[in-house]
Order: sequence, then structure tokens, then C-alpha cells
Amino acid sequence: MAIPNTSAHLARRFIKLNKVKDYTSLSTSEIYRRISAGTFPAQVTLGPKSVAWIESEILQWCESLAAQREMA
Repeated sequence: MAIPNTSAHLARRFIKLNKVKDYTSLSTSEIYRRISAGTFPAQVTLGPKSVAWIESEILQWCESLAAQREMA
């Protein structure tokens, strides 16, 4: 059974840490520091030793930074 290509489906695309680092240009330690501070989207646990992030949340975070720059 194929998964429909809906916006809800696209919003739930999981990405791994390397892709998050590519999108944000942040280091691993900085990503986790910002998660602890509550200023970056938290990861989702996929299994005992596997985490991922929701791509749309990471892209939205990037867009919010760009919007802050444009408002300044």
C-alpha cells in the first residue's frame, strides 16, 4: 500500500543528525545545547539507539531565524 503524498505525510519526514547539521550549519554539541535550552526542535526517538528530527520543524526553525534578520 502506497503512502499518499499529502502535506501531513511530508511534515513527518524524519531526518538524521547529519542532515540537520547540513541545514543549520550548527555543530552536534550546539544542536544539543540549544535543545536543552528549549530554543531548537527536539529529536524524536525511533528506537533504543536511534533518533531523528522532523524535517519541517528544522526548516521552520531556519525560516524563523531568517525572518528575525529581516525584521531587524
